[in-house]
Amino acid sequence: MTSPDSPLWTPSEQFVEQSNMRQYMKWLAQTKRLAVDDYRVLWQWSVDHTEEFWESLLSYFSVDFSGDYETVTNGMPMPDTRWFEGIAVSYAEHVFRNKTHLRPAIIFRSESGTREEISWQELTESVASLQHQFRLLGIVEGDRIAAFMPGTPEATIAFLAANSVGAVWSSCSPDFGLAAVVERFAQIQPKILVASVRHSYGSKTFDQSDTLDQLVSALSSVQALILIADEAIANGIAVKTVYWKDALKHKNTAPTFVRVPFNNPIWILYSSGTTGIPKAIVHSTGGILLEHLKYCAFHNNFRQGEKCFWFTTTGWMMWNYIHGSLLAGCILVLYDGSPAHPDLNVLWKMAAEERLQHFGTSASFILSNINNEIIPAQISSFGALKSISVTGSTLPVEGFEWVYRNVKKDVWLVSMSGGTDVCSAFIGGNPTGPVFAGEIQCRALGCSLEAYNEAGHAVIGDVGEMVITKAMPSMPVFFWNDEYKQRYRASYFEMFPGLWRHGDWIKISENDGIIVLGRSDATLNRGGIRIGTSEVYNALNSVTGVKDGLIVCIEQSGGKFWMPLFVVLQDGVQLNDELTRTINNTLRRMYSPRHVPDEVIAVPDIPYTLSGKKSEMPVKKILLGMEPSKAVNAGVLRNPEALKFFIDLAP
Repeated sequence: MTSPDSPLWTPSEQFVEQSNMRQYMKWLAQTKRLAVDDYRVLWQWSVDHTEEFWESLLSYFSVDFSGDYETVTNGMPMPDTRWFEGIAVSYAEHVFRNKTHLRPAIIFRSESGTREEISWQELTESVASLQHQFRLLGIVEGDRIAAFMPGTPEATIAFLAANSVGAVWSSCSPDFGLAAVVERFAQIQPKILVASVRHSYGSKTFDQSDTLDQLVSALSSVQALILIADEAIANGIAVKTVYWKDALKHKNTAPTFVRVPFNNPIWILYSSGTTGIPKAIVHSTGGILLEHLKYCAFHNNFRQGEKCFWFTTTGWMMWNYIHGSLLAGCILVLYDGSPAHPDLNVLWKMAAEERLQHFGTSASFILSNINNEIIPAQISSFGALKSISVTGSTLPVEGFEWVYRNVKKDVWLVSMSGGTDVCSAFIGGNPTGPVFAGEIQCRALGCSLEAYNEAGHAVIGDVGEMVITKAMPSMPVFFWNDEYKQRYRASYFEMFPGLWRHGDWIKISENDGIIVLGRSDATLNRGGIRIGTSEVYNALNSVTGVKDGLIVCIEQSGGKFWMPLFVVLQDGVQLNDELTRTINNTLRRMYSPRHVPDEVIAVPDIPYTLSGKKSEMPVKKILLGMEPSKAVNAGVLRNPEALKFFIDLAP
């Protein structure tokens, strides 16, 4: 294992000098007479002078806007802060500023072997034609357009067309159950639904005709359906139906762009909804535009002409985020299908064939590669690959080391964490600094982030709650149907009034990096000592025979508790006394005796949300005796059948 004091990767002088971060530092020196040649100094300036920092981005990125503003913010505290009141912007307009005949806009690959290149000219005409169709169907600024479809080029075209007319976008992927989709879209009352009749996953083709029938019936607000189908199909849907190919027959040559007020909605994303109705999280057009320009350029170092890929679905905020690569003048690479079909090498092969510069994925994908002993370096040297970005959950030390040992030794590993709440990351990559195993490199520019202990004091080197002390433009403007922001305030501002408490348990290291120790609401509180679930999972990754795990701490009467560890075993492996001792000894050796569970129990599967996160809290609630239907909405689980074991185990 790598020494924690030794970086896994250090950028070359050339890499640093050519980075967008360095170019911004030089620009600040020239235009603001601000001497910052060190990231820590730059970050400190960005949070000490928040308004000046965000205002600088308008100039640095040459943001086009209409109107004028008198102040950067309205001076109100979170969550009532409003930014750049008086100006209007368009996200799609900034995407199309990068139109060129020199390279395609999009490269699309699917598990069936399909490969398409969509030129900027084709993208321009398609968006213009669909924009015209939206207007024919009566769409005006502020109307909601919802999509139920995979991450194909059609989804990108539909989003850009919706945004260009000032409509508000929202999407769910086909792996969502009907009830989960209805719970989300019914809240926002979309006027148009864009949907695919069929999608493929893991070599299987799924027909959604019946689901679409039921979905449209359940959404009384939908006035028209734009249907993506190989051929016209008979359906009994009671609303006007327009086929995709017909919607694109208008042959408009160029879209027009409706600029909307900076704080007006761009899209609506949703919380996981594991319990209760998912929160409909509304982001502002200007806030997301500035955040994506900033994060894609500075923290992912996306550069013009480079190929950017992130494995995601339209139901995960990373689908929205990766479209920021188009703002940076990059080629957006899309993939539709399973990341494990025919095996876990499929995306690595695509990365080699397409000569990707930037490869984005989830921590669970990396861990699956480890568990299945995948060695991508045997496929290719990945000569073009500059960065591998990972998010979704905590990437353990073993994940960092696996990348450098089995993919590429001189690649920049960008671990990042943020979420649906900001459609970006609070903490992430720094192209001017080293990468240490298990640490996220830095707090993002403009993000005044601290670790707070229970007394509400910022701490370095100790574990605390992740807290944001100053507003950011990409924070939600509101939750849909939450007129007085009651749910919004309850979600982030109750523990530390006036400060955003994110719900992650973190430690800021001496390297100024961040170690994420798991969700604080799933923290194991054993006899008053808090233990991060990610520490347990990190240890499990080194135990041969263990495929996956989930741990909870069940409080009992009289101050007692029961902390069981549930493990999924590799094929052919049985849980016996020897394996149990190995697990316990590993936890004791790597962390402490307090990390050793009261019991190790083999289970057939671990429940995960559709976005790939372990469902610890629902399992805990079920084991505490809560009715399963109240503990979790099974429709948002990737594998709801995994709950059966825990339901049977519950008292």
